Amino acid sequence: MKIAAAALLLAASANAFTAPRVHNSRTATSLSVAQADLDGAQGMIDDILKTKNCGPVFVRLAWHDSGTHDCNIKEEWPASGGAIGSIRFDPEINHGANAGLAGAVKILEPVKEKYPEVSYADIFQMASARGIELAGGPKIDMKYGRVDATGPEMCSPEGNLPDAEAGPEGKFGGAGGTASTEDESAAGHLRKVFHRMGLDDEAIVALSGAHTFGRAYADRSGLGAEKTKFTDGSATKLADGSETTSYTPGGSPWVENWLVFDNSYFTTITDESTDEELLKLT
Repeated sequence: MKIAAAALLLAASANAFTAPRVHNSRTATSLSVAQADLDGAQGMIDDILKTKNCGPVFVRLAWHDSGTHDCNIKEEWPASGGAIGSIRFDPEINHGANAGLAGAVKILEPVKEKYPEVSYADIFQMASARGIELAGGPKIDMKYGRVDATGPEMCSPEGNLPDAEAGPEGKFGGAGGTASTEDESAAGHLRKVFHRMGLDDEAIVALSGAHTFGRAYADRSGLGAEKTKFTDGSATKLADGSETTSYTPGGSPWVENWLVFDNSYFTTITDESTDEELLKLT
């Protein structure tokens, strides 16, 4: 579970439910949030997760909101991007990499409406953290008090997130974003993306483990089948050993038990006997 824990530490910057810490030296970029509001928001999010089994898309939402961070930008907040809730605004929500995430934002709107003092940025990260934990994954230290971006002008430029596969010219990434991520190899592209965030090669591998949770869709990432025998509406396993059919059919998973958070991704991608309906990428 060590690798899996590291994966979500990097992917969602979220997990264990703890009281917020206010940094007095950065009062413009940190909030004091009441514990009662955080408890209430968490309760609502847990109910949503148990009803909809939508943990994977919440992880993707939190990751894509935070994955715009550029550690090389030293200007004042929010110039360097990161988990600031900017993904809820156009144009960022309509970036190609964010296809399908508007629905995840919409699902969480009632939480924000009931607990307006909790920022969108915190709600997105909390939803990811709770999705992971309720799926059998690890707890990762969590601090609350993120300040939200207030408008589209605070959105990061398109191009900061990694490509799943090479483009038509055989290259990964491009010249967009805060720095070019273009490279002829998948490894080179990933290093340009994640080193820009301040992460190293070990972190890249750990982060990849989050693919154990959820599915890929052709209309979102450009990859994945319309449905597979694992995602056709038939029962799939949950972390407690029970099964559920309470999910929207469709897409291709990387592992058979795609609503359980564990290390299956790492054992599946190296197994030549893996079921052919499971997804494998470059």
